[in-house]
Amino acid sequence: MKKLLLTGANGFVGNVLLEHLLNAGYQVTCTTTSPAKSQSGDYESINLDIRDGKAVEAAVRKVKPTHLIHLAAISNVATSFSAPYLTWETNVLGTINILEAIKTQAPDCFSLFVSSSEVYGSAFKSNIPLNEESKCLPLNPYAASKLATEAAIGQYFATSLRGIIARPFNHIGPGQSPEFVTASFAKQIAMIENSKQEPVIHVGNLDANRDFLDVHDVCRAYIKLLESKQNDLPHNTYNICSGRAYKIRELLEMMLSQSDASIDIRLDPARLRPSDIPFAVGCNNRITTDIGWHPEKSIEDALGSLLNYWREQSKNAALRNRAL
Repeated sequence: MKKLLLTGANGFVGNVLLEHLLNAGYQVTCTTTSPAKSQSGDYESINLDIRDGKAVEAAVRKVKPTHLIHLAAISNVATSFSAPYLTWETNVLGTINILEAIKTQAPDCFSLFVSSSEVYGSAFKSNIPLNEESKCLPLNPYAASKLATEAAIGQYFATSLRGIIARPFNHIGPGQSPEFVTASFAKQIAMIENSKQEPVIHVGNLDANRDFLDVHDVCRAYIKLLESKQNDLPHNTYNICSGRAYKIRELLEMMLSQSDASIDIRLDPARLRPSDIPFAVGCNNRITTDIGWHPEKSIEDALGSLLNYWREQSKNAALRNRAL
């Protein structure tokens, strides 16, 4: 029986990944800091703060996982600036708590630790797609904490544990917070269509180039990495990316083309990031070569799914307001 422990299951990716794992035949135990969102009853859920080392050890002792996917983290860049202690304690020390628990309670467990493309930071200034051997030059506390976590994980991999580090690039899908650019566009378009916002969409830098994937493709990559010949993988760090650059303006135009509303675009200086990198794209040669993974869902379909999600959210909010 494949017994998998999934941390951070209530996040945007966690909710999608849970369904993929259940469909793949895993017996899943989720850890969350609030009641689980999924409607499925085919999994167990544990309320867990990964900063609590004893609680983490107890959870791993109870589950005895054969596999682990560690998503739990402070992942918002703005939060990492405003709450650096929380970010470092959660992302670095929380992960060490998990590593220690796996080492003592489930030493044969194969683990996938989710890092971030943010670790590359200013290395993206080379304006070429970066591979896993590129320098990591983080530009914010979140990225720095993830790189420090990778270093800690590497020590455990070198001495006792088996596993993989994934560096996903931007991903798109239903449930994503409007703090992220494509979800912000989708929410605003949906609100305009529902007459809840003036017909103006407020934007930041539209000229930046980014690498985007549908969240389902990212989840497929995680599972495919877990199910590969674990002792034969030639590397332990993998980019998960499309390898293609999309201008933010291009994505906005794709979304506007899926709406019948007449919408103006207005620059909002508050949405501009001083350290914004003009080009942040990954090279996916390693993952496509080693395990045969490649993106399956088009960017247009991914954006459409996101837009329809926010349309549904806007419609439901309007119905709730009428009921009051």
